[in-house]
Amino acid sequence: MDDRKEQWQAAERLALALTEGGLQRMAARTLAVFLFTDQETVTMGEIADQLGVSVGSVSGALKSLLSVGLLERLPAPGSRREHYRMRDDAWATLFSTQNTLTQTMLHAAETGIKTTAPQDPAHRRLTQMRDFYQFMLGEIPTLLHRWQQQQLG
Repeated sequence: MDDRKEQWQAAERLALALTEGGLQRMAARTLAVFLFTDQETVTMGEIADQLGVSVGSVSGALKSLLSVGLLERLPAPGSRREHYRMRDDAWATLFSTQNTLTQTMLHAAETGIKTTAPQDPAHRRLTQMRDFYQFMLGEIPTLLHRWQQQQLG
């Protein structure tokens, strides 16, 4: 089998796994392009061509991936098209931005705790939820620091 075809099949399988994990389908497929490309940067048109979709559908996916810090937009002197690439620190950045979800869950647990009596089973479960998310938030900086140290050394 042709290596590029095999790689693209692997990219599509990865995109499917990302979709099953909660990422929107077009964002997952777009991310797969960045993970499997041999180019330093890609344009919206190149992504659309690779995926066989419209530039408009890629536009929304790019905005989504840019907003969570996985991608970055680059200047391309002499080109009228915008170029994009994966950030070198994409995964750590994504993990850091996921703290927003963790904060939301923590706040929801705290709100629920205030509305339940201490002897209520819901109070116990909500307290455990809060404690878990507080623990996770406390561990993230250390975990990211260890990751950065491993990458340097």
